[in-house]
Amino acid sequence: MATTSDIRKGLCIRYNSDIFKVIEFLHVKPGKGPAFVRTKLKSVTTGKVIDNTFSSGHKIEDVRVETHKFQYLYNEGATYHFMNTEDYSQIQLQESTLDRPDLLKEGEVVTVIINTEDQMPLSVEMPVYVVLEVTATEPGVRGNTATNATKPATVETGARVNVPLFINEGDKIKIDTEKGNYQERMKE
Repeated sequence: MATTSDIRKGLCIRYNSDIFKVIEFLHVKPGKGPAFVRTKLKSVTTGKVIDNTFSSGHKIEDVRVETHKFQYLYNEGATYHFMNTEDYSQIQLQESTLDRPDLLKEGEVVTVIINTEDQMPLSVEMPVYVVLEVTATEPGVRGNTATNATKPATVETGARVNVPLFINEGDKIKIDTEKGNYQERMKE
C-alpha cells in the first residue's frame, strides 16, 4: 500500500476495480483546510481519462510493474506490433494503450510498462522527443514574421503539427511527444 505522498507521474494504481496510470498530479495545501492531491488518471484498459482528488495521507493500492524496451515494428489497423530489444519476442498492443500513436515511427524504441502479476502490458511510454520529417506544408510568406506565426505541417507519420513559417518540406523537426508541439528544427 502506498499513500498520496508516493503519487508521481507514471505510477500505476488500482482504483475503482480498474488499473489507472497517473498522467498529471498536483499537491495542494490550501491556507484553510487539509491538504490534498489533485490527479488526472488514465485507465489502462479503456484509455478513458478521469480527474480525481485524494485527501492527504489517503491509502492507494499501487500496482507492481516492470519496464521493458520495445521497438515499434508496424501496425495493422488499431493493432500495433512491438519487439522486445533484449529477447526479440514480439507483442501486439491496441491503439488505446498508446499515448501518441500518431507520432510513432517504425523503428522507434519505446518503454512498455508490464504488470508483474499477470505479465499483461499496461501502457506504452514514448520517448520525450521524436525527430520526424515534414512531408507537407505551405511555403512561408516572406515578411510575415512580426509575430510568432505558425502554419500547419504534416510529418512522415501522418500527424499534424503547427510549425514556424521558416519550416519547409523535407526538414527534420523535433516534436515533444507529451503535448505534440514543435520544439526545434534539426540540422542535417
